[in-house]
Amino acid sequence: MDHKEGSWYGIGMVKKLLHTRYRVENLEETVRFYRDVLGLEQVRSSTSPRGSQLVFFKAPGSEEEIEICKFDESGPVQVGVDLTHLAFEVEDMEAFAAHAKSFGFSLSDGPTKTSSGSIIAFIDAPEGYEIELVQKAL
Repeated sequence: MDHKEGSWYGIGMVKKLLHTRYRVENLEETVRFYRDVLGLEQVRSSTSPRGSQLVFFKAPGSEEEIEICKFDESGPVQVGVDLTHLAFEVEDMEAFAAHAKSFGFSLSDGPTKTSSGSIIAFIDAPEGYEIELVQKAL
């Protein structure tokens, strides 16, 4: 089959992105950040068969979920600099920054206007994972 034409799509290949996992040490603080600061919907929580505590979030307008995992047996969480980040669209960067600051979280970089006219900024989640915020150009 010719993969360039997509003729083998659906035959054992992935269909869509379901979720991305971030492992954390402080589940409660991280859940508060994703729920209260970012405004994500907590869709479910559970304990995996191996004992991981899992909390799933979803952003408005998105199908993909973010899985926050606490599993102490894996050892300490060490988030490398510029290793990974999640990116979210915000309607008003200034309003978001003020909202986040009211919870004790300041922007770690930006806001910066891009050549396309969008505004980007970054904020760090409690465990050090970087979150990119994008206010699209009008």
